[in-house]
Amino acid sequence: RYEEREDFAVVMQPFFRNTLLPTDSNGKPDLSFFAADCFHFSVRGHAEMAMALWNNMLEPVGEKQTYNNFTYDRSKLKCPNPEKPFLFTLRNSGFRNLDLNWEKTEPSVPYWAVIVAAVAGVLAGSL
Repeated sequence: RYEEREDFAVVMQPFFRNTLLPTDSNGKPDLSFFAADCFHFSVRGHAEMAMALWNNMLEPVGEKQTYNNFTYDRSKLKCPNPEKPFLFTLRNSGFRNLDLNWEKTEPSVPYWAVIVAAVAGVLAGSL
């Protein structure tokens, strides 16, 4: 819908696609990344997600990181490159003249899994 626009772009940022639950040194879930309900992110978790989102926006389409390693290391925060001081879109990532295939593809997660996870989250949150 927006691929031909010069003044607007929509770009999927896949930093959370393959993210695993952060663990502590004992291999157990690191609860410092989560709020008291163990479902939503804490300030630390939100900081990690914000850094991952920022880094994704500074990576070209097709080369974006699809996971977050939860290292809480501010040195992994990327800065704009002097040669390319912009947020990457399809156009400025080199996909301008390609015949992109936007046909419907199978989702990586079945729709019913999202519903089950949402219901489980609501039940866990209400307990």
